[in-house]
Amino acid sequence: MDNVYSPPDVPLNILHHDHQLLLVDKPAGLLSVPGKGEHLADCLIARVQAVFADALLVHRLDRDTSGVMVFAMTPHAQRHLGLQFEHRQMKKTYIARVFGRMAERSGTVDLPLIVDWPNRPLQHVNFETGKPAVTDWTVMKYEENATRVRLFPKTGRSHQLRVHMKEIGHPILGDPFYSSGEARDAPRLMLHAESLRLRHPDGGVSHTFKSPCPF
Repeated sequence: MDNVYSPPDVPLNILHHDHQLLLVDKPAGLLSVPGKGEHLADCLIARVQAVFADALLVHRLDRDTSGVMVFAMTPHAQRHLGLQFEHRQMKKTYIARVFGRMAERSGTVDLPLIVDWPNRPLQHVNFETGKPAVTDWTVMKYEENATRVRLFPKTGRSHQLRVHMKEIGHPILGDPFYSSGEARDAPRLMLHAESLRLRHPDGGVSHTFKSPCPF
């Protein structure tokens, strides 16, 4: 992890906006919420609220992950969306470039995760105290010593996709926490939140919001 926080100076990329929902394409390198200290104040929620003062946080993406994030425009929407996350009714897909060539075309990683306290914010697998964490994956295409995969998290643990890919021997390229050597040699963390399917807080109709993968 770089010591210097230098978030990208790019305009808000709004994917959808209505009276209940705001969906934004988060750039890589920008915190979802402020960190501790004035130097970590610039974040997506601050940029969003500068334009949409009523916007409310629903979930987060890691600083180095790009892609679809939803904000609520009313307290009702925030509760509604929060319950969808809690009950695992949100359907999320990610695209990642991982190190090496995956032998199988698809699979499932089922490994419980918990924070690695001496090394936080890192997470690790722990079969005794870890919380259930499940990720489905499918190969999109093979590249030179890398594989492009689509990831389908069934749970929403912190760093879940990053740890799961590392644990099966294919860390996500450019991951400052969970990759090393050649796998770390990438311009950014190669992880993008491609789509989010949710039920609209006003009426419950299902909608899918997408963001094109930038790598």
